[in-house]
Amino acid sequence: MAAPAEPGTSPGFKKPPALLRLKRKRPGRRSDPAATAEAPAAPAPRGPSAAARRRNPFSSLDNAPQRAAAAPQPPAAAPAGGDPSAAPFWQVGPSPGSGVLSSQPSDLHSPLAVPKVPSSPRREFPADWSIKTRILFMSSQPFSWAEHLKAQEEAQGFAQHCRATETTLPQSVQEPRLCTELRCAFQQSLVYWLHPSLPWLPLFPRIGADRKIAGKACPWAQDEALQQALMSDWSVSFTSLYNLLRARLCPYFYVCSAQFSVLFRAAGLAGSDVPTAAITPTTRGLREAMRSEGKSSWDCITDTGAMTEPFTAPLPLPPGIEFSLPLLEESRTRKQKNSEESLETETADGLGGGSSVEDAGEPAPSDDDDDGSFSWLEEMGVQDKVKKPDTISIQLRKDKHEVQVDHRPESLVLVRGSNTFTLLNFLISCRSLVAVAGPQAGLPPTLLSPVAFRGGTMQTLKARSVSGRARVQGGFEDVFSLEVLGPILPHALHALTLVLGPAQRGTFRALLSPHEPSAAFNTRAAPPQEAVHQDLPGCGLHPKTLDQLSQCPTLGKSSIRLLEMKDYAYTWKA
Repeated sequence: MAAPAEPGTSPGFKKPPALLRLKRKRPGRRSDPAATAEAPAAPAPRGPSAAARRRNPFSSLDNAPQRAAAAPQPPAAAPAGGDPSAAPFWQVGPSPGSGVLSSQPSDLHSPLAVPKVPSSPRREFPADWSIKTRILFMSSQPFSWAEHLKAQEEAQGFAQHCRATETTLPQSVQEPRLCTELRCAFQQSLVYWLHPSLPWLPLFPRIGADRKIAGKACPWAQDEALQQALMSDWSVSFTSLYNLLRARLCPYFYVCSAQFSVLFRAAGLAGSDVPTAAITPTTRGLREAMRSEGKSSWDCITDTGAMTEPFTAPLPLPPGIEFSLPLLEESRTRKQKNSEESLETETADGLGGGSSVEDAGEPAPSDDDDDGSFSWLEEMGVQDKVKKPDTISIQLRKDKHEVQVDHRPESLVLVRGSNTFTLLNFLISCRSLVAVAGPQAGLPPTLLSPVAFRGGTMQTLKARSVSGRARVQGGFEDVFSLEVLGPILPHALHALTLVLGPAQRGTFRALLSPHEPSAAFNTRAAPPQEAVHQDLPGCGLHPKTLDQLSQCPTLGKSSIRLLEMKDYAYTWKA
């Protein structure tokens, strides 16, 4: 007769050694070697055996139970397809489709997939013109030096930013918490300038921010006089920023509206010898309005007879804002090149036929060849019997390829040279710049700048350090992280790396969360052969940061999502 179970105990745990022996003997009874190899990959059974293999939390790491069938792995690195739990914390990264970038710092406790990074480290990473909303730095060294700054250190950091003081740090700082220069430089790298300043509203990002702004106090929504006052003040700040940019005292700034974003860059940045402005995403209506900018006022002048001097020749119309679609043009050039290569291949294969060669030399019919004229119907005498399409349908059919890129990265518009000044006046008077309905109705666009300007408000990024533990081979290891939140501009990312390199002894990892619509700003802004001779000594940026931002963008329409420094050399993943 079986002994009765004691109160408070489970009958399933009467003989745990027997159960353990049964589970341990199961892989040994398999005679098929393929089945034996697949046994460790099978899901763990839900029973007392799974609980028995769990590490005792009160035991040391040395006597933790090890799985006998597991293959030994090197402690320094893990294979690309191996167990991510065996990788050290500096190889922890986001897996495709995972929400690591938007997760909380507590997720550092769980193992993550090992991403693929370039195999050739470099001393500098490429310039990234997208705006980051969050960066998570991870390192084996603590970030305690970055918190609880003294009042004097905070004030010194603000003063260094306003005076554009260059801070030179040693390659490695032994005691970061006791280094005042390091803490002041960290505070200096967190500063940016914003307009308008409405603390109760999230002013970045503006695209897709209706749900965040809905329900908050917006007294200007129904007050037209207040809207005009806000726009007048915004126009003054916008003009001040552009004047600073033309004087090469401001390297760049952003204009973020509810429909699109604009990046103005000074001459000498992004490999361009002239000032540039990039707009993304755009629509066909916005591009047509830019093409016709200034023509309506020109028509008013000629119609009212303001020009009394006689002219012998007709006056040419103003060209409007000249711009290009670099991503769309690049796609067309690539397709044309591929078609030419395929045509050459078909020509070489069909030399014996003769007819294919003659057909290959004939150009394919294009929609652009159709000028919309129906004179041929009159020649045939059937102009009244055939229904002709209207002019709008004809134009839409011609522009179908341009309409298809609306609201996509390929719709990025690039304005160069003196046309940026025309774009300034266009944006000030553009009706679509400010929403007329919805939570953002009447709210001027957000201006973001790395330097001070008229009407701008000094703001700082939010930074906090978090410590945790990451799983490695044989147990767990301490991992320290620093989270930076806010509109992180390109110069701020580089400035933070200049500070974290010496503080973390040349080893850290960063997970970056970009504002997706701004990733298209990494498009090349100038021809590859253009030489840049402009220098920006008084723009307020660190010389190394300025050198990085002066290079031609190489990321295309993508942005850096993973940045790693090891032995003071960078690797990254876009």
